[in-house]
Formats: sequence, structure tokens, C-alpha cells
Amino acid sequence: MQQSRKEAMGLKKMGFFLKLLVLVLMSGMLVCRVQGDAHYYDFVLKKSNFTRLCSTKSMLTVNESFPGPVIQIHRGDTVYVNVQNEGDYGVTIHWHGVEQTRNPWSDGPEYITQCGIQPRTNFTYEVILGKDQEGTLWWHAHSNWTRATVHGAIVVLPAEGTTYPYPKPDAEDVIVLASWYKGDVNLLVQEALIPNSSTSTPVSDAYTINGQPGDFAACSNGTTYRLLVDYGKTYLLRIVNAIMNSETFFAISGHNLTVVGTDGTYTKPFVTSFIMIAPGQTMDVLVTMDQAPSYYYMAARQFVSGNPEYPDFDHSNVTAIIQYRGNYTPPAAPSFPANLPAYHQLEVAYSFLSQLRSLASPEHPVNVPLDITTRMYITVAMNSVVYEDEGTTGTYIASSLNNISFLNPEMDVLQAYYWHVAGVYTTDFPDHPSYYFNFTGYDMPSDVTMQATKVKVLNYNESVEIIFQGTNLQYTPEDHPLHLHGYTFYVIGSGYGVFDNETDPQGFNLVDPPEQNTVTVSQNGWVALRFVANNPGVWLWHCHLDRHLTWGMDTVFIVKDGGTPETSILPPPAYMPPCQDPSPIVLEDFSDSVKAW
Repeated sequence: MQQSRKEAMGLKKMGFFLKLLVLVLMSGMLVCRVQGDAHYYDFVLKKSNFTRLCSTKSMLTVNESFPGPVIQIHRGDTVYVNVQNEGDYGVTIHWHGVEQTRNPWSDGPEYITQCGIQPRTNFTYEVILGKDQEGTLWWHAHSNWTRATVHGAIVVLPAEGTTYPYPKPDAEDVIVLASWYKGDVNLLVQEALIPNSSTSTPVSDAYTINGQPGDFAACSNGTTYRLLVDYGKTYLLRIVNAIMNSETFFAISGHNLTVVGTDGTYTKPFVTSFIMIAPGQTMDVLVTMDQAPSYYYMAARQFVSGNPEYPDFDHSNVTAIIQYRGNYTPPAAPSFPANLPAYHQLEVAYSFLSQLRSLASPEHPVNVPLDITTRMYITVAMNSVVYEDEGTTGTYIASSLNNISFLNPEMDVLQAYYWHVAGVYTTDFPDHPSYYFNFTGYDMPSDVTMQATKVKVLNYNESVEIIFQGTNLQYTPEDHPLHLHGYTFYVIGSGYGVFDNETDPQGFNLVDPPEQNTVTVSQNGWVALRFVANNPGVWLWHCHLDRHLTWGMDTVFIVKDGGTPETSILPPPAYMPPCQDPSPIVLEDFSDSVKAW
């Protein structure tokens, strides 16, 4: 009996030392993985009631907040977010603009790096920023159209002991632009995707600033968002465009804006009376409160790059109020920004974008790749799939990159790649369109579109140049804000018409091009970008207009490991959400019966 007690005591001591050893080893791993501080957040996905535009609806949000909570960290920190799904369908979360160095497991797009977090389950994301990322990023749902209500900002402050590359502002505020739908947007989209449906993907009923539609929307006067300011002080506004399908003009009455950053990188400061910001983009602007104390509207409206003869877009003007502190007689109504561009002012919008330049300082250098090893020319197009079903011929809208309309697989691409599962995707996404013609003209050939799950494979450390070419197929040219997961890239040039491979490269900016993760391909124009493929993993390329993403305007880049543990994908977490029932909001698969125009 005494011997048994001694053995039991020995086992307890051994268990204690084993636990201690595990903690020490885990601490060492954290030191290697986490350079700065670690931050922990709990996100609870849950339906709550919200009243806007004179009606109440139940919608999914994070922590019952619209927009969701702000994640605030310092450069070099790591974030752990435990997402508990108390909703009634699967959801994933994407950390937009975060490089997720070697960690595609936590990037979040459904069907690409994971399957949905199912109801009554949870999943913990490890959010790893790139070592140089600083500024404003954001997070949002990346399944169905759920990001309409599930999104929020990520504020990355300068590293401890450092400061901004411009005079430190007196205060700062996050401004989130978003869409509001009176109905359940996922149900509306599901109905629109039924073949031969008489409905189209929904247009928002209003836009919001920090969750409120503003004074010009029905039943909204009195709930308009207000920013209280002091005369003479300078404020940093961190602006996030979380709108579903609209590029947006934004201005503040009587006040100039100084742009100092975009997409989590700094820019050369420039002064402007307005900005144009695409869905997926962020912009940091400084505003000095130098006007007579009063109330002033900040306002936003849609920039419509498509055919002005098509009236089916959200015409609303969303507003918030800049309210000076102090003793004065309030105006009968705030003044509206007279310099806010009208809906269809293309030249004004593109002129604004041309002013973006990287800071290119010793502390924030530019490293544009010069020796290019992979060149791609990718056409961005709208298409109509013609299909046959039980003797009936019909048409189904689609969109494409290089004539490939992406089909979501039943298993996510990352797990198929990592575990060598065959039959999920093919590696023959084309570097060029199948043939060339006047992509921006009006004499369009019969363009064949293939529905497929094709990906592009890149070797580690390849220097990549991509020309994205807008097209006039379907005679519906419009802008396409394209977003690359896992990377930032340098936007070295852009222009109108068809890209000329001999003359246009002569105007490339290789000195201080803006560094972005989301770039606008102008309607009937082109954009050139470069990056080094030094982040191994599986990364989604897609249009950030959700209707175009739904119709197949996306593809996947797989970047292979570099041959060492430090240049290879991190091991998968112990648990990944299992793949179950596919989403009802998915492009119909006509790949076995398709002829396309």
C-alpha cells in the first residue's frame, strides 16, 4: 500500500513536470511566432434586431454590433480571434489586407482556405500581420453575402516607441461605409441565382456611415452618426469601404482632406477636397477643423462607372455630422459638401486615384521587383452562359478572368493542396486570354467562357507582373476593384483602352508606386501591378463587387514552399471546420452542358 502511494506521488510529480515542459516549449513557439504582443478577442455571431428606414429586421452581426468591434493593435502584434457561431448557417471571417504570413489556414474565404464555421461551433483564427503593415485594415465575413452585416475595422498603430510619418493627430476616428438592405440579403441573392429568375442581385436600399443612413434617409433623422470635434485640432479618419457593390465618393463640407495612407500602407500626403474609395479599400485622411464652429455634413454617394443609361443603382446620399464643440447658435441644417462629385464623373475619380504614391522613405521603403520571372495578362469580363436543360435552352449570367468563370469546389482548395487530394482543382489557369481582339471595342466576337476550378501555381520568390485588362463584353463596361489575399502589390501603371505592350511600360512608375491590396481596374482600361511571391500558401484573387464574385470573377494563386521551414506554410491547426452542405448562394454548375457567349 505504501509503495502504491509513492508510485502515485511520483506519477503526479512526473505529470507536473511534463505539463511544465509543454508550457515552456509552447512559450518558445510563441516567441518564434509572435514578435510583438498577443491580443485575444471573442466574436459571437448572433442574430439581433435592428431598425433602419422605418422597419425592423433580424440580421447576423458580431457581438450584436453594426458595424462590428474594432480590433486595435500595434505593428508587429498578433491577434487571436475565437469566433463562436450562434447563427443558423455556416460563416467564415476574412482579415482583409492582413498578409497572414505563411498562415493561409486563418485567411478565411469559404471554399478556398476553409469551410464554414457551422452553427453551435467555434473556430479560433490566428491573425498574423506582415512585418511592415501599419495603418487601417478590416475584417469581414467571406461566405455568401454575409459581409453586408458582419464586418469591422482593424487599426494597426505604429510599433511601440515609434510614431506616424506625419505630425501626430490630436485624435482619430473610424468611419465605416456600408450597405443596408431592408430584406434578408442572402435570401434575395439566392432567389436571383435561380436559372431563368426574373430578379437580379439586389441593389442596396441605403448606405450607412457607422451603421446609420443619415438625415436624408427615411426615419433616420435623429440617429445620424456625429463626430464631436474641437476647433483647430487635427483628426485622423480611418475610412473603410465595406459597401457590397459600389465605389464611393466621400467629402466633408468646407474641409479639405489630406490622404496619408491606404490599405495598411503610408502614402505621400496630398490634399484633396474628396476621395474615391472602392469596396475593400481603406484610406487614412487627416482633417484639420479650421472652419467656423458649426455643423458640417460628411457625405458619400456612389461612383457609377457603368453605363449612365442604366438607372438601377442606389442613388442615396449617406451623411454623418461633424459637430464643433463650443458656444454658438446651431444652424437650421448642416452644410452639404458642394465638392462631392456627381455619380458618373469618371475623369474626376480616376484623376484622384492617379495621385496615390508610396511614401518611399528610409523607414518605409519601396522594393518594386525589376527582374520579372512571371508575366500574366488577365482579361476581366462579364459573360452569359448559354445552357441546355431537359431540352430547354436558357442563359445564365457569369463573370470571368481570362474566360474562366470560377466554380467553388466541394472541398476547400487549401486542404486539397496541403493533403494532396486529387480532383478538386486543376493547375492550368491561363497566363493569357485564349485569343486577342479589341477588348474595349464594340465589335465583339463570340467569346467562349469555361466554368472551372483552375488555379495558378507560382514558385516561391517569383517576381510577378500582372496586367489586368478591362473589357466591353456584354457592352457593360464598369470598374472592377480586384483584391489579392495574403499580399500587397505595387500598382506601377494604369491607363485607358487596350494595354500596349511596347509603349505603356515606358510610363511605369518604379520609384514610388502605391502599395495596395485592392486596386481598381477602370472600365475599358487596364492596370499593371508587381509583387514578389514570398508568402507560401493558397490565396484568392477576386473582384470585390460581391455580385461579380458570386458570378465567378475570381481565381486562386498557389505559392509553393521555399524549401526551408522558414519559407514554408505553417502546419495546420489541430481543428479546421469540416466541409458540410454547400452554400445555396453559389454559381450554378453548367460545366457539362455549356456553350457560352
